[in-house]
Amino acid sequence: MARIVMKFGGTSMAGMERIRNVAARVKYVADQGNEVAVVVSAMAGETDRLVGFCKEASPLYDPAEYDVVVAAGEQVTSGLLAMTLKAMGVDARSWLGWQLPIRSGEAHAKARIETIETDALLAAMGKGQVAVIPGFQGMMEDGRVSTLGRGGSDTSAVAVAAAVKADRCDIYTDVDGVYTTDPRIVSRARKLKMVTYEEMLELASVGSKVLQTRSVALAMKENVRVQVLSSFADPAQDELPGTLIVGEEEIEGSDMERQLITGIAVDKNEAKVIVTRVPDRPGAVASIFGPLADASINVDMIIQNDSKDTAETDVTFTVPRADLARSVDILESRKAEIGFNRLITDTEIAKVSVVGVGMRSHAGVAAIMFKTLAERGINIEAISTSEIKVSVLIDEDETELAVRVLHTAYELDAEQAA
Repeated sequence: MARIVMKFGGTSMAGMERIRNVAARVKYVADQGNEVAVVVSAMAGETDRLVGFCKEASPLYDPAEYDVVVAAGEQVTSGLLAMTLKAMGVDARSWLGWQLPIRSGEAHAKARIETIETDALLAAMGKGQVAVIPGFQGMMEDGRVSTLGRGGSDTSAVAVAAAVKADRCDIYTDVDGVYTTDPRIVSRARKLKMVTYEEMLELASVGSKVLQTRSVALAMKENVRVQVLSSFADPAQDELPGTLIVGEEEIEGSDMERQLITGIAVDKNEAKVIVTRVPDRPGAVASIFGPLADASINVDMIIQNDSKDTAETDVTFTVPRADLARSVDILESRKAEIGFNRLITDTEIAKVSVVGVGMRSHAGVAAIMFKTLAERGINIEAISTSEIKVSVLIDEDETELAVRVLHTAYELDAEQAA
């Protein structure tokens, strides 16, 4: 018998037919003698609908009341799933965030989970009752409802798994695992059996949409074994049909040492900014990035040209496309203070990243990437690296070609069926 937390996203909960499918899957796991807790998202599109109501009610809405409204979507699906399970003969009940409670920090719409009280929950699970918990929501110190930010249900599930010391946290999505790259781009992409926390964190941060970054970071911190699998496949298939996200020590003894690259991710939501003729003096770069940080704008790649012959330099960096207009406005308002000449922006770019713990023990990973792209005439506009990642910025139109040739160059292609 195992203690398992199951998490289902909005696509899985989109309507009663899919909720019945989820209930059948939960029943199958519970019938194996496992202790089960289920964390659910709102129905697909429901949170957007509720956010729209908030904006219509008041453009400058009260964040506390906003949380009350948008947390309602998960409350609905948790109640419906509990009802459906009971109709199937499964002992189940819903536990809202304030009933456990899930205690969070004092920050509406972007709260962080601090503690989860589990005594009552564990007692109920120990008696065979399935606990259905709405994701995305918690309770502040003053008793008000809080929400965790978009995609927060993944984080809720990992936090619950850590709190109840679950053997595994199964996150059900519309894909059946983590692949070496997007199968829609490369038909011979392979599903991975295991990925380390660090690799998944890097993949999530550079464009992979399988898991929310915060949830992976929490799983790594709390050492929660996470499995990514499909909510639409047959529940009676293999015991571990998806991809396990685990610590590197669990993968020791496998072929990880020989595996150079684990996956390739793409992010088309980046925009490039070039700040030209910035005075080459101490504090100049801080005057650019300080105001952006104050506005909570995340800057990714940064390149500063070395200026030996002049007293000026160009600074290039990337920001999320959604923040480009705000970034330009902030910098233009400080043009005199910074002393730059002009801003040049480009949204027709993409970031392609190769990720793998094998980089730690293999030289030449970046060289393979640069040589492969050069052979296809693909120009690199910027580069950033970490211990297990190399990212390049290229023209958006060349993204799919770049991913395909890199996937082959790193020998990630699956064998074709006979």
